[in-house]
Amino acid sequence: MAARILPVVKLATKVTIAGGALYVACDSGLLGSSEQGSEALEKAKAAVPPAIQEWMKYFGLEAQLPTMPKIEFSPVQSWNSGVRWTISTLSEAPTKATEYSSQGLQYLKDLTK
Repeated sequence: MAARILPVVKLATKVTIAGGALYVACDSGLLGSSEQGSEALEKAKAAVPPAIQEWMKYFGLEAQLPTMPKIEFSPVQSWNSGVRWTISTLSEAPTKATEYSSQGLQYLKDLTK
């Protein structure tokens, strides 16, 4: 009986953890717009170091953590640059395909000589 229940319990635990992570991600705004993601990142930056210090005191650890580096990162700008790169690549695709096919055809002609 226990052999049949154990896989069900393991699956239920995994589904619960995944569902909880998805709920927290949606609730904090990570899966929303880029502005919501930026706000969630700022909240996490503000909340994580004090929480780590609290847990270190709780467990009696005296190690000093390095300070958080200041990273100037804008998800909005990164998203826009990725979109620009994708659109640029897609607009160049027909020209590149023509070039590569003519090079391949020339290579095959050279092989058959």
